[in-house]
Amino acid sequence: MAHAPHELGQAGETAAAEYFLAQGYEVLARGYRHGRAEVDLVLRRGNGLLVFAEVKTRSSGQFGPPETFVSARKKELFRLAATHLQEEMDWRGDIRFDILALTLLSQGFRIEHFEDAFY
Repeated sequence: MAHAPHELGQAGETAAAEYFLAQGYEVLARGYRHGRAEVDLVLRRGNGLLVFAEVKTRSSGQFGPPETFVSARKKELFRLAATHLQEEMDWRGDIRFDILALTLLSQGFRIEHFEDAFY
């Protein structure tokens, strides 16, 4: 069951979106772009929380600690995109940055959800 990296990433993003939907979140955007920044998933929970999620998909368990998933530059771009989207939406509620780590297993994905992964 070999996947090209791009296909694996797409499958991971779809699985991540389904995971969040099952947890009661609303998916506002997938692959939201602002300049050079991209946010994999933008989600809303109720009226008070906006979540920006980075989805990391791997075909093996070689992850390392979650804080190493996202570089400082990526975090900076992520925050820029988040700020832009908040202004666009005139968002006044709370925001959170999450990381979803997905590992491809024979029976699907193992999902690890790190809330408030960075600021």
